[in-house]
Amino acid sequence: MVTPDYNPHGELDLENRKRRLLFRSWHRGIKELDLIFGNFVEANHASFTHEDCEWFEKLYEEQDHEILGWVTSGENVPQEFQGALMDRLQKLDFMILKAK
Repeated sequence: MVTPDYNPHGELDLENRKRRLLFRSWHRGIKELDLIFGNFVEANHASFTHEDCEWFEKLYEEQDHEILGWVTSGENVPQEFQGALMDRLQKLDFMILKAK
């Protein structure tokens, strides 16, 4: 589990954090998460705050198979990842819009 003060990219300005986050979102390791995170971050990163970037940076440190379960079926989402961003990810509606 990641410590609450974990912030590996805190020295970066917001725009560079967003760019790094976008790159990482398409390079997760398993194709399912590449598609989920890549499409979500691509569609939403313009509005991300430093806190949103930090949330994703912490999430990306977790195991892929656990993240996939949290996003696709809501399985045992840890308290630190519950909230608006996880709710939006779980809807997967950004994937449908992209496909049209």
